[in-house]
Parts: sequence; structure tokens; C-alpha cells
Amino acid sequence: MRLDLDNLPSDVDLLHRLVREMAADMQTRDGEIERLQLIIKKLQRMQFGQRAERLDPDQLALALEDLDSDIGRLREKQPVPGPASARPSRREKFPDHLPREDIRHDADSTVCPCCGGALHAIGESVSEMLDWVPAQFRVIRITRPKYACRCCESVVQQPAPERPIAGGMATTALLAHILISKYCDHLPLYRQSQIFARYGVDLARSTLADWVGGACWWLEALYDRISRNLLASHYLFADDTSVPVLDPGRGRTKTGRLWVYVRDQRPWDGPDPPIAIYIFAPDRKAERPKEHLATFTGVIHVDGYAGFEQVAARDGVTLATCWAHTRRKFYDVEKATGSPIAAEALRRIRALYAIEAEVRGQPPAHRLAHRRSFSVSIVQGLRTWLERQFDAIPASSTLADAIRYALTRWKALSRFLHDGRIDMDTNPVERAIRPITLGRKNHLFAGSDGGAQRWAIVRSLVETARLNDVEPYAWLRDVLQRMVDGHPVNRLDELMPWAWKDENSVKS
Repeated sequence: MRLDLDNLPSDVDLLHRLVREMAADMQTRDGEIERLQLIIKKLQRMQFGQRAERLDPDQLALALEDLDSDIGRLREKQPVPGPASARPSRREKFPDHLPREDIRHDADSTVCPCCGGALHAIGESVSEMLDWVPAQFRVIRITRPKYACRCCESVVQQPAPERPIAGGMATTALLAHILISKYCDHLPLYRQSQIFARYGVDLARSTLADWVGGACWWLEALYDRISRNLLASHYLFADDTSVPVLDPGRGRTKTGRLWVYVRDQRPWDGPDPPIAIYIFAPDRKAERPKEHLATFTGVIHVDGYAGFEQVAARDGVTLATCWAHTRRKFYDVEKATGSPIAAEALRRIRALYAIEAEVRGQPPAHRLAHRRSFSVSIVQGLRTWLERQFDAIPASSTLADAIRYALTRWKALSRFLHDGRIDMDTNPVERAIRPITLGRKNHLFAGSDGGAQRWAIVRSLVETARLNDVEPYAWLRDVLQRMVDGHPVNRLDELMPWAWKDENSVKS
């Protein structure tokens, strides 16, 4: 709300009262905004506090959203003198690929209201607002005329086009929307069914489930091809996370696992595009990664899970471990006990990360030379210091556990000092696991082992598209349509997100 400076009242007493009311309102508003901002800062501090005091990240996000909305309401409620365009805008320019609709507000007359002379254009003011066009259903009518021969009575008609779901009524665009809503935006099928009903289209959850299964059948070949591409690499990040799966025989859920493998060469300017692959397994046995990586040779970067050691026991496979997990052990001890030894360990690890920040995105040779100049002495000094501290503290203490965790993995922790491609931590695969965590909260569980495998397939495609800066809906819709139209299996490489991106201008 703003005051119209061109139509202020002329009564002096009224103006004085108006100014006093504005001053009082602004003082109240500023005090309320300050109070809300202090609450926001407190919530943000709680995010990084001790584990017992932390809020769930999603609960924190909801709280911050509501507080920011309260501040926005207060700012809009208070009238501010001056035109709306007087405030400087710090907003970034809207993306160029968005369509524009021009609306022109021209002068009422080309005659000057003061002297009656002719007005001539001297420029224009242009501003932009972001609009939303709601989604809508439409019906695609397919007409196939029939032609008959009067002589031989034969009938000619084009064959019916292939459908993505045999006998189904969903186009590839609708299938892609359902997949993205479920596996990217974490919207369960029953909620999608309710949303579609609001648009006047009754689609049962069971119907949507059938379509998801059919669409995933088309995508399995692409998933397999991306998986083979990933396993042909020589440096991977690996981890796993739990996924609840319904177990009808026992009337409850069982705990399955999604094993996640990521290739991300961007930190060392590598030539291969990033990929993330999820593989469902019913348990966390060490045989699972051993089976998944049976043909892999190179470096596997993992957390502290001992199951990967069986993979590393094979010739041609090297294990690197994660400094972030090591740091977390000392962080927990320092926050819980205030240990100066843990604080010193954190300081030394922080120095290593500062050196890494200087070479991020540089070629492997440059990274390796920089590490040998600056990081080697810190790592060697840290090990000697930890060994000395370990001998002076109780063996059963949490600090001893943290030191023991680091020292037993020291060889694998030091891999980054001998290979410029290797990072210090497994953050790329940790980031790939986060969407699964959110999916667990919304879906609660997978309905079957097959459902968990479909989760793995579509999530692999969506995450790989995201890593390559490709909008997943546009890509999946086009890929499904090309497959339905008969795209050759031996040309699947043309459908990879990075190849598709080179031919299309849609960016995320």
C-alpha cells in the first residue's frame, strides 16, 4: 500500500494527523520486524547447534517461510511515500527462455494537458512481473480417415500410432508429469489423483500406478545404459541409504537399501559428464556393492562403511575415505564436551579444506602439486599429533573413538595427496542421497521391491538430469516420445542428458 502523492489532502490538520499516524505505524512495524528477524536468527542458530537442540531441516524451512511471510505482510501493510518504482530493485533478471507478453499503458492523449501542444515520445519505462499459467488438461483427438476402392473393395487406413501405455489414454507429456511429480517433487500418486480431480478429471490412484509401471518399462533401457556409462569410469563416489518397503506377509515394512554411485569430475575439470545411479537391494550386505562394482576398476570414494573393503580387496580397485565423516566425529565431541583436543583437530582439518578451496575446478596435476606443497605437511603433522594425544587419553572415551576412527582409515584418508582427481570428501554422493530422505517422508514407504526399483530408476534419471543442468520434465517427455516413436536401442547415447542438452535450449 502506498500514498498517492499527487492527491494529498489540502487540510493542514488532516495532514498533521496523517503524518503522526504514519510515524506511529512505522515505529510499530519496525519493532515487529526486528522481533521477527531475531526469531529467524535464533532458528538459524539452532540449525547448527548441538544435535539435541537441532530442528528438523524441513521444520526449520517451514518456520522460516512463515516468519518471512509475516515480515512481508508488515512491510506491505505500512504505506510508504513515493512511487513504487522509487525503490531500487536488487532482483536478478528473469531467465531469457521464459516467454514474454507485452502490455502497453500509453498516455490517454497526445496533447499536452498544460499548454495544449503536441506530445512527442522521449523514451519509455519497462518493468517485468513474473506470471503463472496454471496447468490444464487437454484431449488429443487422433483421426484416421478410411479409404475404400470401388473396384476391389480394399480399405486403406493409416495404422494407429504407438501409445506409451498399451490401450492407455495418457500421452508421454502426462506420463512425464506424473513421474516428475512423484519422484522429483515427492508428490505421492494419491495426492496427484486429488489434484487432477480438482481439474475435473477423475484418475484413480491405481490407474496412475499402472501408468508409472508402464513408463518405467520404457526407461529401463536408458537406466541400464547410463549405469554402464558410469561403471566405465575410474573414480566414483559411493554410499547407501535406507528405504522402507512394505512387507505384506508380516503386515509391516522392511528396511531395504538404495545404493548410490556418483561420478562428478567437475571439481577437477574432468571430461566426463556427471552421473548419479541408484540401485535397490533388500539389505546392506557387503556382497551388494561387490556385485554392483564387479567390473569396476579405479578409485571408490566412500564413508567409513567396512563393506566396501571387499570391493577394494580386488586388484585394480583403490579405496579413499571421507574427511567430512572424520571431521564430524571430532565436531560431535567438541560440541558435547568442549574438548580442546577436538577443537584443535577441527582447526587442522579446516586448514586442509581452505587449501582445497584454492584448487577447486583446477586440473589434476595442478591440484596435486598444490597439495604436495601445502597439504602434505598438515596431514603428516595431524597424524603424529593424533597418535600422541591418543596415548594420553582414556581408551574408552568418545574422543578416543574419534581419533581411532581417523587413524584406522589414515591410508585411505591420505589418497587425495597422491591423486589430483580425488576429493577430500564424499559430498557429491551425500547430496544425491538428500532427495531420498525427503521422498521417504512424503511416500512413507515403497509398496514393493518393484516399487523401490522404480524409485531407483526414475530417481537416477532425474538426478543425472539435474547434475547436467537439464530440466527433467522436458527431457523425460522428449525421451519417452522418441522411444515410443521407435528410437533405435543402439542409439541410446543420443538420449543421454548431456547429449540432449546440446540439442535443446531448455535449461533448469
